[in-house]
Amino acid sequence: MTTYATLFAELSDLVKLGLFIMLDRPSIGSIDRVSAVVHRMLSERSITRPVGADDDLRQAGLSSLDMVNLVLTIEAEFDVRVPEADITPANFRSISLISSLVTDLLAGAKRSL
Repeated sequence: MTTYATLFAELSDLVKLGLFIMLDRPSIGSIDRVSAVVHRMLSERSITRPVGADDDLRQAGLSSLDMVNLVLTIEAEFDVRVPEADITPANFRSISLISSLVTDLLAGAKRSL
């Protein structure tokens, strides 16, 4: 039977070896996931121009309705609720800004647990 002490010792060994990944760090991979969502949406709209992390998504071709759908898709992808006050053009202007918002929302959710 495995005890908590045994599990803790094994976990400590993994951390010492650098083999432990911090799963509670919401920023890891969030920009990649946001980028995938945005690029999928662009592709569905037949928008083929390259879009980088800091490019303006409205200038890339997303409409107001696309931006509303983007909010809903981000909520579903990350299992978060974007507060109404945070649904602003400033927060959804680019992939990097959306990623920052998601990171903040996930961090806030962890603090409330």
